[in-house]
Amino acid sequence: MSLTAINQWITNLRAIPYRYSPQWKTPGQVHSDVVADCKGKAIWLYAILRANGATHVRFVIGKHHVADLRTHAWLEWDTTNGTYLLDPTFNRAVEPAWERDPATYLPHYAYDGPYKYRASYHHPSYASVVASN
Repeated sequence: MSLTAINQWITNLRAIPYRYSPQWKTPGQVHSDVVADCKGKAIWLYAILRANGATHVRFVIGKHHVADLRTHAWLEWDTTNGTYLLDPTFNRAVEPAWERDPATYLPHYAYDGPYKYRASYHHPSYASVVASN
């Protein structure tokens, strides 16, 4: 799977105007609606990636920034080159997770197909991030 193709999907999803929805939308609903929130955009990208053979992709719910009051949704993709962040709401392209600011992309929960779990798998705790700022 090429990063160029993924970046094009992210660009297309980022172009959809943002509007929060308390209901979760299916990828088909996001595709047919004129607006979507972070959940809808990330779910649609997850579906596209899986349909194109991507594995080791997690849908993540957490905080975009440690100070945010609301949660955010994005994807993480584990590859042989490392883990990448895929956020069609805020980012214009795939970003290497190892280059992220430690006060951003703080997961609470993740889903990767057959598994869902609390997402304390590889990010520092809020306490350590807040203490370091």
